Amino acid sequence: MKRTFYFFLAIFILSSAGFAQAQNGTIRGTIFEESTGEPLYGVSVLVKELSTGAVTDFDGKFEIQAAPGTYTLQVSYISYSSIELTSVIVTAGEVNVLNDILMKDQESELETVTVQASAIRTTESALMSVKKNSPNVMDGITASTFRQVGDGDAASAVKRVTGVSIEGGKYVYVRGLGDRYTKTILNGMDVPGLDPDRNALQMDIFPTNVIDNIIISKSFTAELPADFTGGVVDIETKDFPEEKTAKLSISGGINPSMHFNDQYLSYEGGKTDWLGFDDGTRDIPTGGRTDIPQFGDVVGNPNSPEGQEFQSTLRGFNKTLGGIRNSSMMDYGIGFSLGNQIAKSKVTWGYNLAFTYKNETEYYKDAEFNLYAKPADPSINELEPLEEQKGDYGVNSVLLGGLAGIAMKTDASKFKLNFLHLQNGESKAGDFMFVNTNLGAVFEARQYNLEYSERALTSVLLSGTHYLKGRIWEVNWKLAPTLSKINDPDIRFTRFRTPNNIIGTEVGLPMRIWRTLDETNLVGKLDLNRQTNLFRRDGKIKFGGNYVYKERDFNIQSFQFTPGNVTFTGDPNAVLNEENLFDAENRNGLRHNPDFIPNNPNAYQSNLTNIGAYGSAELNPAEKLKAVVGLRMEKFTQYYTGTNANATIVLDNDKVLDDLDFFPTLNLIYSLKENQNLRLSATRTIARPSFKELSYAEILDPITGRSFVGGLFPETTNGGTEVLWDGNLIATRINNFDLRWELFQERGQMYSVSAFYKTFNSPIEMVQFLSDPGSFQPRNVGDGTVLGVEFEFRKSLELISPKLENFTWTFNATITESSIQMSDTELRSRQLTAREGQTIDNTREMAGQAPYIINTGVSYNNFLNGWEAGLFYNVQGPTLNLVGFGNRTDTFTVPFNSLNFNLNKSFGADERIQANFGVDNILNSKRQIVYRSFEAQDQFFTNLAPGTEIKFGFTYAF
Repeated sequence: MKRTFYFFLAIFILSSAGFAQAQNGTIRGTIFEESTGEPLYGVSVLVKELSTGAVTDFDGKFEIQAAPGTYTLQVSYISYSSIELTSVIVTAGEVNVLNDILMKDQESELETVTVQASAIRTTESALMSVKKNSPNVMDGITASTFRQVGDGDAASAVKRVTGVSIEGGKYVYVRGLGDRYTKTILNGMDVPGLDPDRNALQMDIFPTNVIDNIIISKSFTAELPADFTGGVVDIETKDFPEEKTAKLSISGGINPSMHFNDQYLSYEGGKTDWLGFDDGTRDIPTGGRTDIPQFGDVVGNPNSPEGQEFQSTLRGFNKTLGGIRNSSMMDYGIGFSLGNQIAKSKVTWGYNLAFTYKNETEYYKDAEFNLYAKPADPSINELEPLEEQKGDYGVNSVLLGGLAGIAMKTDASKFKLNFLHLQNGESKAGDFMFVNTNLGAVFEARQYNLEYSERALTSVLLSGTHYLKGRIWEVNWKLAPTLSKINDPDIRFTRFRTPNNIIGTEVGLPMRIWRTLDETNLVGKLDLNRQTNLFRRDGKIKFGGNYVYKERDFNIQSFQFTPGNVTFTGDPNAVLNEENLFDAENRNGLRHNPDFIPNNPNAYQSNLTNIGAYGSAELNPAEKLKAVVGLRMEKFTQYYTGTNANATIVLDNDKVLDDLDFFPTLNLIYSLKENQNLRLSATRTIARPSFKELSYAEILDPITGRSFVGGLFPETTNGGTEVLWDGNLIATRINNFDLRWELFQERGQMYSVSAFYKTFNSPIEMVQFLSDPGSFQPRNVGDGTVLGVEFEFRKSLELISPKLENFTWTFNATITESSIQMSDTELRSRQLTAREGQTIDNTREMAGQAPYIINTGVSYNNFLNGWEAGLFYNVQGPTLNLVGFGNRTDTFTVPFNSLNFNLNKSFGADERIQANFGVDNILNSKRQIVYRSFEAQDQFFTNLAPGTEIKFGFTYAF
């Protein structure tokens, strides 16, 4: 690691020295075809005053060295109107970047367009052209916008894109569809995030100055992966930075309800917690062995070798079981990035280096996690509590990220090598009052929680692009291996029954949990594109394939502590005192019981392969009509090794999912006018269960007391005569139909109206586990449909007054109606527990699909004085969260009215200094999920108050 740092530091110093000594300046630019947004190869760019110039490469880029001065560039290309760029300023040792130079088809001989160079430096014209001519519905944001608005990371930037919302400040959701139906990729490749069970890669770890663009595809084409429905978010990192950049940034945040609070809960961990990983302080006393002595083998002979080993293990557990109250810190972070391109003869080199560190603290006071159910008496509508949990908990999260990339470009090829490493550590401490009224066991208790989670991701991307016969053939290949690790060492749970401080099976025995996950991913991809002429018009044929291999090794080892005849004081940190422990003198003392011996359903190995191939054609059968037709094939196979709880089912690399699917795509784009499109698309996509969902694992969240139960588990009731779930979890097939009208205007302004219809075959939803309150299982439910309309526009307010030309209003609203045809068992369970006077239909709304979503905001941009500001509002309607079953009623998310403000200012020469200020959750909205039932008052399932946070940051470009 040190050698890598010093290597890039040496590059920085040497390039800085060369920069200072240089007498000439540099002009760099990119030229696109206006009608398609594609880069133009072989364009001549001449400095009129010097009679010297350059020719664009296959990326449409050019570079010219010139002495300091002001020049005019002549841009010419056969069959295109020539362009004269005036007032091109060259400064010694600096780079003048001309981002988007657009060339039009020539309408008359000798036509020349004259443009002032400063007018094109901050536009997104190329992206608008790409959007207008894209074969699918897409949106995005580019590097030029990053410079304008001063966003520090990808999460801050992408939330400006229409139809996009950010969950938890990290994950992108498109059109209100959650993680199952939204996919994030990096440089066109599947890369798992810090949570490999998510489709989404967290966005806040990418500084904007290493990103070239973020493209969001809202409809499917054959070259994209088929496992999405809402959208695919592609983060494309820079190959060759337009100019040398070296940026240092610092950031901070203060939440009055969370920070500098002397009631904050934490506990003493390891010395390296501040770096995002444990130093061994939380290691398991058994070393992970599964052959350790059991209490039943040593109770009569504690002095035997087995007895001594049992006692050694017992004394090896960390004695800290409760948190401490102290003052909480504010959020803070630091980032550094470095990049440049170096041209040598016919080879251009580019490099990027980025480092990110964030330390964030949360404190939730009076947090609630409850379980409610319908009473047995159908004449009673109000819900009754099963478990109520209320108290405080603190969270400290550390994120350490590093990205390094190097690229090389020749006349006909480009190669790129990227390294990415993420390290995340999260510590939690909780103190709750717990009330149980379930099944007649009525009691109150005090509950203490301590947790630590350590996550790491290492990814490598090697890619190449080759152009044959000019640009007639384009060949792209990519290879991306990734390693993901999650380690949850020594999760601690302790509960005392009050007022007598009793520990026993009724209130739940003290528990210690160690969880490990290791996952290896290997993705390879090959794409071939050929320019062709069909119907006497330009067209394109694409074909290619990909190979994905993933392998996961998952294990949970947990221990319960039986109290024997020990009397406790209520102090959690005294439970494991020496005088309480089992030994030769105290044979009725506290002892440990490893519940993963002899059978451990929470130890499994899974692997999958996904082989894909596709072919598509982009045709222009009529002057104003573009048709994109394609077919994708994916052969998906998943295997599982593991056992259920009582070992009656043992799988040894057995197939649990074996699918061969074909995904046809049809996209039609009719150009009503030069700036208006009418789009129609019909596609098929898929949503597959994750490794975790297709398992026998039972994963407890000790803070909330809720458990995830793998989908392979069947559940039966009524004496085992009725199968409520058969354990056969399958993929969801989705048919998508979209109709969209769109109007593009200057300066990124646009209007669109869309209608969409989707059908879901056997969608997967999280269903409440009837036999175990607080447990939830992924299951296929009845077929579903979603019908929706979407309105969006981005418009300058100069239409009201010319004085408001720097203000832009963006608005996006989605209104949907979803429906699930309930299965016979679900319908019957609802009918049997219906309230008097309640009518049960055979349909319900779809889990995870909001009935409405509104994104709107007003932004101010003044590129001359460097000010940028915005006020943005987002709300999502009440959404079915967890599906009820039997007397367990549905849970719904309560609308979170998110109102955020941001302000950015650029200072100094070349705007090298940027400062930003923001306020999140101005309305102090709460994150709540409620139980909802017929004519009953809503009851909290989850109730959290995130508070209002004031954020600030500072960036300096060297």
